[in-house]
Amino acid sequence: MAASLPDAAVAEYHRRGYHFPVRVFAPGEAAGLLDRLKATEARLGGRLAGRMNQKPHLLFPWMHEVVAHPAVLDAVESVIGPDILCWASQFFMKDAGDPAYVSWHQDGTYWGLSSPDVVTAWIAFTPSLPQSGCMRVVPGTHLSPVPHTDTFAQDNLLSRGQEVAVEVDEREAVDITLQPGEMSLHHVLIVHGSEPNRANWPRIGFAIRYIPTHLSQKDGARGSALLVRGNDRHHHFEHEVPPEAEMHPDAVARHAAVLDRQLAILYAGAAGTGKLGATLRPG
Repeated sequence: MAASLPDAAVAEYHRRGYHFPVRVFAPGEAAGLLDRLKATEARLGGRLAGRMNQKPHLLFPWMHEVVAHPAVLDAVESVIGPDILCWASQFFMKDAGDPAYVSWHQDGTYWGLSSPDVVTAWIAFTPSLPQSGCMRVVPGTHLSPVPHTDTFAQDNLLSRGQEVAVEVDEREAVDITLQPGEMSLHHVLIVHGSEPNRANWPRIGFAIRYIPTHLSQKDGARGSALLVRGNDRHHHFEHEVPPEAEMHPDAVARHAAVLDRQLAILYAGAAGTGKLGATLRPG
């Protein structure tokens, strides 16, 4: 496979810090993915949340298929090159009328990566529109990091409730509107957030974090990631493996170890307790 975005789209991404929409799944395929998510949650007996919603592609084979899907990776390759690691994934879900929100923030502030050469692919499973609390971005803010504070606010979907400690001119914000099966790409340092869902349908998106293989964790930390395309000549990360089956005991054990290592990096320096729960155990 090869990079799929036209040169103009790649230039826009680097200039503005984002690009959308990118159609990666047909509407029927997107409906099928939503059905699979609902079926997964039904088997689990509730919402995919907490630690289970951190790198769930290491627990559920169908989610691994999404993070390794050629249409997704072709677009990602356009902006970070052909050697690609999946560093993380997470669902962002807001029920109809849900007060949950995401404060203005930059993703890269606490990730501890050696370079901001990181892209998030955000795939809509349901319509992501202003009334349903779609993601909003401030163009051009990816060019430098800004200070953040941790709020640990209850309705904030972020693990530390982090928000930028500078004034954001919301008049400059752009709504990232997506239909099911469409994807946006955004830079790790773009200032972005989202408002509560005021629509009568749930807003569900799957955020996948991709990095080129030359990146590493700072300060000597050694994380792990899943090689999804190309070659890893640098070996800065332990290589993760796809799940053998849904919630396979070996996959659950590996996932727990992976998260313990990654969360130690993400919560380094935090002044309070984050929102991620206890270690998963196979049922």
